Amino acid sequence: MAVSNCAPVKILTDLATHLRVRREAILDAWRRAADSDPRLPTAATLTRAQFVDHIPDILDTFERRLSAETSAAKHAAVEEQKEGAAAHGLQRWQQGYNLRETARDWGHLHLCLLEQIEAFASTLDETGREAMPPARRALARLVNDGVSESASQYAEMRQAAAGAQVAELERALKKLAVLEQQRAGAWREAAHDLRGSVGVLQSASSILDRDGAPETVRHHSLQVLKRGVQSLHELLSDLIDLARIDAGRDHLSFETFDAASALRQLSETLRAVANERNLFLRVSGPSALEVHGDRIKVLRVAQNLLLNALRYTRAGGVTLEWEAAGTEKRPQWRMSIIDSGPGITQTSSAPIVQALDEATRAAQRLGDNADAAQPDPAQPLPNSVGHGEGIGLTIVKRLCELLEANLELESQPDGTTFRITLPRHYG
Repeated sequence: MAVSNCAPVKILTDLATHLRVRREAILDAWRRAADSDPRLPTAATLTRAQFVDHIPDILDTFERRLSAETSAAKHAAVEEQKEGAAAHGLQRWQQGYNLRETARDWGHLHLCLLEQIEAFASTLDETGREAMPPARRALARLVNDGVSESASQYAEMRQAAAGAQVAELERALKKLAVLEQQRAGAWREAAHDLRGSVGVLQSASSILDRDGAPETVRHHSLQVLKRGVQSLHELLSDLIDLARIDAGRDHLSFETFDAASALRQLSETLRAVANERNLFLRVSGPSALEVHGDRIKVLRVAQNLLLNALRYTRAGGVTLEWEAAGTEKRPQWRMSIIDSGPGITQTSSAPIVQALDEATRAAQRLGDNADAAQPDPAQPLPNSVGHGEGIGLTIVKRLCELLEANLELESQPDGTTFRITLPRHYG
């Protein structure tokens, strides 16, 4: 039976009541429509509470808009609808909806509400149905505001995300510029080292080729030549290692191994170097320390630092330590190389990058000063060929980056300590 004719305001109020009574049916129909839409894949991943989100509050304001008796009350309800729609649009963005999905979402809700409005209208007589156009316009405005506010929120979030991406890109570019400067410094130092080494070898060869040089000078030059060839070989090997790392051709190869046993064996192979220089080489740590990682690269780090320490330590010696570190949730292990050498001219706890910069500047000064040096065949050559510490430290730093290891440096006038903290397990 059709509802008898009554005032338009009463009809719209009855419609608001009808929609409130049918609220759960509307929301269920909306969810089913979204679930069956192949262009709304995100909807299926949400719980019901996440899916309906702000819509119940928006429907409350829509019902108040229908039953409002004054323009002020209608205007207040419309503004509240817009706020709810904006909040819903923001939530949809955060849930992973794109703009098209959000628009289709509102479209399904529109059809579900319209179906209930038409069902209510079918109960009215002809006069009552003439009062329904304002309800349909109100629904159209609700959906239009919903799509518009959602699109506005989507645009704002896209702009904010793009701004964050630009800022992150700028930071990455600045970091890349710093890394390129460090890399250029390392290669510049290598050029100085090579030039210095070759210069000493040329001088030694020149003295050996002269008949008038004293025998003691010739003998000393021969020893320098031998050491120089060895030093040049080490430097070229370091450069090959560094080039391989820079080219991205050095990859991690994981295995489970006993770090304590591996480091003890390494120290034994280097003990002759320490003995030759009248230095001690001590080891300290637990008898066994099982870790997961790249055994070869760990040993390369340790070997570079040990050789560097033995090379620059004049008296005393070098200690290699290892220990478990970290927490139960984040297990780690640590190895430390401690020498009694002259130290690196930096403040205590200086970052490794500062040490590399200082090594580069020192190598530049030595290389520049070496240009003016002229060999005197009557004078003995230096006992060793200069080999800058920067290349070895650069290799250590790059390997630590590959190993996700933290490299710390403490340097004092009476010694230097390198601490390398590594993950005990890799995911």
